[in-house]
Amino acid sequence: MSIRVLPDVLISQIAAGEVIERPAAALKEILENSLDAGATDIRIDLEQGGVKRIRVADNGSGIARDQLMLAMTRHATSKIASLADLEQVASLGFRGEALASIAAVARVTLTSRCADTSHAWSVTVEGGRMETPIPAARETGTTLDVQDLFFNTPARRKFLKTEATEYAHCAETVRRAALAHPSTAFTLSHNGRVQARHASGNAAARMRQVLGEAFESQAIAVEAAAGALRVSGWVIRPAAATASRDSQHVFVNGRYVRDKLIVHALKEAYKDVLHQQLNPAYCLFIEIPPDAVDVNVHPAKTEIRFRDARSVHQFLFHAVERVLARPAQVGSQPAPLQADTAYRASRQAAMPLHVDESMAFYAPLAAEAKAHAGNSSDPLVPAPPALPVGGPEEVPPLGFALTQLHGVYILAENAQGLVLVDMHAAHERVVYEKLKAALDARAVPAQTLLIPVALTADARDVAELEPHLAALRDIGFELSITSPTSVAVRAVPWLLKDADPVELTRSLLREVAEFGVARLLAERRNELLATLACHGAVRANLRLTLPEMNALLRDMEATERAGQCNHGRPTWFQLSMRELDAMFLRGR
Repeated sequence: MSIRVLPDVLISQIAAGEVIERPAAALKEILENSLDAGATDIRIDLEQGGVKRIRVADNGSGIARDQLMLAMTRHATSKIASLADLEQVASLGFRGEALASIAAVARVTLTSRCADTSHAWSVTVEGGRMETPIPAARETGTTLDVQDLFFNTPARRKFLKTEATEYAHCAETVRRAALAHPSTAFTLSHNGRVQARHASGNAAARMRQVLGEAFESQAIAVEAAAGALRVSGWVIRPAAATASRDSQHVFVNGRYVRDKLIVHALKEAYKDVLHQQLNPAYCLFIEIPPDAVDVNVHPAKTEIRFRDARSVHQFLFHAVERVLARPAQVGSQPAPLQADTAYRASRQAAMPLHVDESMAFYAPLAAEAKAHAGNSSDPLVPAPPALPVGGPEEVPPLGFALTQLHGVYILAENAQGLVLVDMHAAHERVVYEKLKAALDARAVPAQTLLIPVALTADARDVAELEPHLAALRDIGFELSITSPTSVAVRAVPWLLKDADPVELTRSLLREVAEFGVARLLAERRNELLATLACHGAVRANLRLTLPEMNALLRDMEATERAGQCNHGRPTWFQLSMRELDAMFLRGR
């Protein structure tokens, strides 16, 4: 078999297979060229999901007549001229392959006009065959009209999906470009009908336009910098996470990327607050010196490689972890808060019903309330004030406790309305964070049991435990082996003194047997502490007094990540007065 040089058209068609696998990929390359040309208004017209037609018109700087044919040639670009340029490329496009690849598998017309010329020029390419430029009419800018994509490569065309699917991919491409470039206006039409308009504005306004009010209402702003490395944008509150990964947007120097290192850093940041297999939504913009990132990894340019991957990973992890770790406060809750009703502060005292005696129906309720008020031992009756109460500015974020509901939830009143707290989940987070802080400070106080508790265990677990007794003492557990199959518990961590020492120790033995103490305190430290905290948290159906409830609320306000328990479930919800009024149709 002889070796031969392939024709240019075939080479371009092969390249198109890497760069242009579907209409959305072609659209992405065209949009990048428009943005690199400084366009502030881009209009996209699609037909049949982009397969029949992709037309992009912009108001960028335009292409000169003598450059039009060169623009459609393989490996021709104005973005770079040397290896040094490639190593610090700041533009979105730079490979010089996109237009030639598109022209090799479609019928393409490129029309452009520069600001200093009297009219536009147009060149047509069909299946790689180029015609001479001719005069055309248009304002300053460029229009690229791509028709009948893959008309000459039927094998590629048959792999395309339905019109609706291909359009959805194109629409997502426009959304990503719009998010990354809020100062540019975008208009998207499909089959003659406008589907989306994104007016130029700031990043927050564009986020609202593209991602919607639902995302905005659940978003937490992120802003951090370390030297030349910077990140800004929004991450979703843990309680609003879903099983979908569709709303995860990351941009590096204005380029949408899919990078495993970034995904892992963000996943780790959410690890301590995210429930099970849920995925957070986010829209983050990373700025990094161009020479610190390699964008020439794949022809599609969505994969990148950082020069110092570890530093970028740690920077993102800590930036997002910090905002997720903020203690409970007004505005940090999933539901939007609106304080449009004058606040009526709870007096934390008995509140007997005052009713008109002529209203006989309410008389039994009034009598029952008075009877309860006289019984100070009843946990449902409000106790004397636990904390001083003043105006709204003096009311803590989670307010003051009113009562318990079915021994599971705490009901509290704050400046916005009603707060509902899952007392076990909330206390679990408080204990967990205190355990972490104590272990970090190497100061885990122990509570010696008045009478040691004995428990039986598997002989293998007991044998595994013996070498680690001293290490366990450092985290507050004092254990002794009394036989090959029994262990005596003499002390437990003070923070867990109210937990069942037998169940607590059994959980510890299981973890030690599976991972060993060294690995537990290194790789799986948080998992171990979360398990222990669950045992130490208050249980359901435990009646708390109002001072105890308020103490828990104050602890939550001072605790990082208090909005979620150790398993990622929400610990509290806010119902604003506006929401309560709407439930009861007040004002209608």
